[in-house]
Amino acid sequence: MNFVNLERVKISKQLKAAHLDLPRAGKLRGAFQKCVEEYYLGQEFPELEVRGLVVTGQSRVGKTRELNKLISDFNDSETPMPDGRPGKIVSCLLSGRVTFKDLGLKTLTALGYPLKGASRTQEYIWERVLDQASRQGVIGIHYDECQHVFSEGAKSNRVFLDSFKSMMKETRWPLMMILSGVPSLATYVKSYEQLDNLLDPVHFNEIKLSRDKDQLVMLLFAFADRVDVDIEKLVTPDFLARLDHACSHRWGLVIELLIKTLVEAKFKNRTELKVKDFAEQFAARTGTPKAYSPFIAPDFLEAFDPKKLYDLHG
Repeated sequence: MNFVNLERVKISKQLKAAHLDLPRAGKLRGAFQKCVEEYYLGQEFPELEVRGLVVTGQSRVGKTRELNKLISDFNDSETPMPDGRPGKIVSCLLSGRVTFKDLGLKTLTALGYPLKGASRTQEYIWERVLDQASRQGVIGIHYDECQHVFSEGAKSNRVFLDSFKSMMKETRWPLMMILSGVPSLATYVKSYEQLDNLLDPVHFNEIKLSRDKDQLVMLLFAFADRVDVDIEKLVTPDFLARLDHACSHRWGLVIELLIKTLVEAKFKNRTELKVKDFAEQFAARTGTPKAYSPFIAPDFLEAFDPKKLYDLHG
């Protein structure tokens, strides 16, 4: 029995490769470019400080997707630094509590230099991080879900904050820090002025239809056009409100549900999407009845709490 349907996989890959540059992507790219330019100048004028970013937003608003795209574009561009080598940035996803030693080991793995750290000191590990970054021309490190290194009142918070600052100020090979996570991350960063002064904030908002309706419509058409599925009759003010509510106002959840719905429609040779297609995929994703969902219920705004719907998406 074959457990992989290659046709469905092909459609999924086609849609997952799609990307629409929303205004927030332009804001992020602009802030990132300024940091890269500051790094470039810093290699020629050491008295200039390296700058970085702290990117925040609620879970599933699309921070990781936008940052991964941006970092991939930068690495693919092979932008040369003053030493003649193309600059690179590596990413490290954090999950659960980690010690500063753990963070060093995860960073080495992201640098392609995994190390068994049981018998190694924290100082040794971080010296290897500096050595590998300088050898490889890595100018920056992106720590995703960075809020996981902090906890309220923990003495280790200061260690992480001071260490991020020290990596940016390291005279032998400074590193541009890109820290991303939920809004609480910004609170921790602001608690340490020396680091806060080095990081430019970029915040990703949740969907607000009164402001983002046109962007949401463009997103829907961009993905549907990718697989030649018609959504002209589907995109009404009522549907947009239901989609926004069903996805708890999170851009990332909208994209995930949209892709799932389009994959199934295209796989079944459907040429047009209808509300019931979204209702079916929402039910499959959340385990709720198809006949009673934000896409079907007449009183969906009162009947469904967006926070509880978010938990259902898993």
